[in-house]
Amino acid sequence: MLLLFPLPMVIAANAAVGKRWASHATGILAGLTAGATFLVGALDLGGAGLVQAGPGGQQTALDAGIMVTGAIAAVLAARPVRERISRLLPIDPDSPVHAYALVLTVILFGTQLATIVFVDVLAVDQTLPPISIGDVLAQETPFLIMALAGVGLFIRRNAGGAAERLGLTRPAWWQMVLALAAAGAFFAFIQGADSLSHLWTPGIASQVDRTTQHVFGGLNDPIGIAAIALLPGICEEILFRGALQPRLGLLVTAVLFTSIHTQYGLSFDALSVLIVAIGLGLIRKYTNTTTSGLAHITYNLLAGIGITGSLVGVAVAAELGLVALAGYGIWSSRRRIVPAGG
Repeated sequence: MLLLFPLPMVIAANAAVGKRWASHATGILAGLTAGATFLVGALDLGGAGLVQAGPGGQQTALDAGIMVTGAIAAVLAARPVRERISRLLPIDPDSPVHAYALVLTVILFGTQLATIVFVDVLAVDQTLPPISIGDVLAQETPFLIMALAGVGLFIRRNAGGAAERLGLTRPAWWQMVLALAAAGAFFAFIQGADSLSHLWTPGIASQVDRTTQHVFGGLNDPIGIAAIALLPGICEEILFRGALQPRLGLLVTAVLFTSIHTQYGLSFDALSVLIVAIGLGLIRKYTNTTTSGLAHITYNLLAGIGITGSLVGVAVAAELGLVALAGYGIWSSRRRIVPAGG
């Protein structure tokens, strides 16, 4: 629920859009949030015990990483810096919402990166109790709330406008088929990458397996599998692919998405998540968030159920059929587009 702490400032940033005092609001919001982040690291470095690196972690380095993150985020309060960034990312340097989104992105990525590098996250996760459906709901709902607030639902946009901005549209039939085919391809890719991980880095791969089994071991029943498929697939897609990707770009969003999956630590599994995130981003770019969300949900469902034994041949045949059908759908949809003047 820590993700909801900036919610009042996100609402304030939306309220400031188009106002004469928008530039002042941008500086205040960015400065306060970045300053608070720096202060957390500084106080913890002084012994406040606000952030715990855990056994085997590097507490001083973690605190320093948080402080550096706050300092970098504070730089974004300066418009010339945002002006330069706007040459690389599709943002408006004068928008309080875009500016604050950049600040939160830097803080989220910086703190997650510091955690992955300076905390033995795999060991720490194994000391925590397995997550429940309630835990998944508590983890994922803030993503959805921040996405809706970020696009200004009921502040700058009505429900229809917010849905359009987030890319939540009714998918065409071939887009749904594409989502299912992509999910199958993601699943096959992850299985292959996992095999290579066990071959090249067996120690880390085994530790990731133990951690994953421990963390998600309480969600092996049908309700748990459905929850772990639906909640992340909906909430994460709406925030990352729906709200953030149109402003931060595909690659930055994919890296940010990967950084929140700290349960994989520094491993091939984390790299695999990045590749899948790029794939989901491409689906969002060329179709819509509804389609990328369906692909995400279906992949999570496949990962939860698993495909082994005689089902492998059936799955391969189904995947080939879906790929062919999706290809036909893409071809036929493009064929119906008549060039201007043609």
